[in-house]
Amino acid sequence: MRWIAFPKMALGLTLAALAALALVGINEAGYQQSHRALENVSDAQQARSVLNLMLQNVLDAETGQRGFLLTGEARYREPYDLAVKQVDGHLATLQALYAGRPSELARLGELSKHVARKLAEMEMSVRLRQNGSDDAWKFVITTDVGREEMEAIRSEVRALISTSNDELSRGQAQIASSLRFGRIGIALVALAGLAAFYLYLRQTHALRSAGERQQEALQRERNALEGEVRERTATLAELATHLQQVRESERGFLARELHDELGSLLTAAKLDVARLKSRLNDAPDATQRLQHLNELLNSGIALKRRIIEDLRPSSLSNLGLVASLEILGREFAEHSGMEIEMVLEPVELDEDNQLTAYRMVQESLTNIGKYAQATEASIVMKNYGNHVVVEVTDNGKGFDTQHARPSTHGLAGMRHRVQAANGKLTVSSTPGKGTHLSAILPAKRA
Repeated sequence: MRWIAFPKMALGLTLAALAALALVGINEAGYQQSHRALENVSDAQQARSVLNLMLQNVLDAETGQRGFLLTGEARYREPYDLAVKQVDGHLATLQALYAGRPSELARLGELSKHVARKLAEMEMSVRLRQNGSDDAWKFVITTDVGREEMEAIRSEVRALISTSNDELSRGQAQIASSLRFGRIGIALVALAGLAAFYLYLRQTHALRSAGERQQEALQRERNALEGEVRERTATLAELATHLQQVRESERGFLARELHDELGSLLTAAKLDVARLKSRLNDAPDATQRLQHLNELLNSGIALKRRIIEDLRPSSLSNLGLVASLEILGREFAEHSGMEIEMVLEPVELDEDNQLTAYRMVQESLTNIGKYAQATEASIVMKNYGNHVVVEVTDNGKGFDTQHARPSTHGLAGMRHRVQAANGKLTVSSTPGKGTHLSAILPAKRA
C-alpha cells in the first residue's frame, strides 16, 4: 500500500508544481501583453490628442491672421504668433511618437509640408500687411493656396487620427484578449489545483487507512501476545500452586511415615532397652551403656518429632491455628532469644488457608532470624468477619523494597502462596526502620 501511495503523491506534487508554473507563466504573459497594449493605447491617445491640438493651433493661427489683416491691430497678432510656436512643438512630439513606424512617419512628413506651406502663406500675408502693401496681401488672400493647404492639413490629420483610432481599437482588443486568456488560464490552473488537491486527499486517505490497518494489526498482535502472556502466567501460577500442593502433600506423607514407621521403630527399641536394663541390674557397665542408648533413643524421638512438626505441624490439625501460632512464636523466642509479642484472635479459616497463614508466619520468623538483626517482633491475627488479617512486624534493619535482591525467593514464595489462596500480601520496609508484612485471607464461608 505504501509503495502505491508514493507514485500518487509524486503525481499530485508534479501536477501542483505544473499548475503553479502555468499560473506564473499565464500571469507574466498576460502582464506583458497588457503592458504593450496599454503603451500602444497611450501612444495612440497621445498622438490623437496632439493632432487635434496642432489642427486647432493652425486654425487659431489662421483666425489670428485674418483678424490682424482686417484690423491691423497688434492684439490680433499675439494669438497668431502663439499658435505658430505651438505647431512646431506638436510636430516634434508627433515625430517622436511615430518613431519606428514608417507609414505614419511618411504621412507625418506630408502633413509637415502642408503645415509649413500654410504657415508660410499666413506669414507672407501678415508681413505684407505690416509693410502696408494692401493690394499684395489681399491678392494672397483671394488665391486658393491657403484653402487648399488647409484642406490638405485636415485630410492628413484625419488620416493620422484614423490610424490612431485603429491602433487604439487594436490595443483595446488586445487587452480584452489578455483578460480572456487570463480568465481561461486561471480557470484551467484552478481545475489542475483541484485535481492535485483531490489526489492529495485520496493519497492522505489511503495513508490514513493503511496506518489504521497497521495499527489494528499491531493491536491484534499485542492482544495475542498479552493473551499468550496471561495464559502462560496462569499456567505457571497453576503449576506453582500444584507444586506447592504436591510439596505439602509429600511433607504430610513423609511426616506420617516418620510418625508411624520410624516412631514405631524407635518406641519398640526404647521398650527393648528398658527390658534389657531391668534384667542387667547386676552389670553396671551394661546398665550404663543401656542408659546412654536410651538417651540417644530419646534424642532420636525428639528429632523425629521436630522434623514431623516442621514438615506438617500436628498442632495445626489437633489444636487449631491460634495455638499453633502461639507454639511457633514461643519456640522461636526461646531459640532466638528475641522478645515476641502475640495478639491472636480466633478465626474461621479452611484447612488450606490455615496452612497458608501458618507458613507465612513461619517464613517471616525464619527471615527475621536470618537477616533482620531485630530484638523485638510481633505476630498479630485479627478477625474481620469476611476476611482475616495476619501481620508480622520486626524492628530490624529493614531493606529497600524497590531494590530487593532477585535471589531472595522467600517473599516471592509467600506472595504466591497468599495469592493462590485468593488473598493479598503487602510488604512494607524502610532501611533502619524494620519490616512489616500483612496478609489478607478470605474467611471460611458458613
